[in-house]
Amino acid sequence: MAECLQVRRLVNAACQAPAEVDLALWFHDAIYDPLRSDNELRSAQWLDEVARDIGLDDETRRRLYDLVMVTRHDSVPQSVDEAVLVDTDLAILGASFERFEEYDQQVRREYLHVPMSIYRQKRRQILEGFLMRERIYTTAPYFDAFEQQARENLARAIDRLD
Repeated sequence: MAECLQVRRLVNAACQAPAEVDLALWFHDAIYDPLRSDNELRSAQWLDEVARDIGLDDETRRRLYDLVMVTRHDSVPQSVDEAVLVDTDLAILGASFERFEEYDQQVRREYLHVPMSIYRQKRRQILEGFLMRERIYTTAPYFDAFEQQARENLARAIDRLD
């Protein structure tokens, strides 16, 4: 999380609601169970409960919910704040080779319950999905800072899956 918050500062000026982006960043993986596929939904629902309990208005709550849900990475961000959050979530892909290797090993440990043959197949699909995008990062600061390294990291990770 500290890495995400530090890297998110790259685009602080671009955010329309930086506090909302930061709050969604804190909550986007608040509920995480590698055995489930609805972690973002459950995290978004929890954030919505907290936001309601502290008296945030419906419009703010909807934006926070949408921010968390966009981290599923199954849709195109619809706002600058969503793009910043998604790019922040994906910044690890463009980390140094050593840090990315560490991250990749952490992901495998999270999914030790998955047989290696299935893990390799699914992991390859995910990594290739990012690599096949025209741009991994939507915002210019993230693109400039991380795109090239992310593509190199993803290609190496895919090669290692063979």
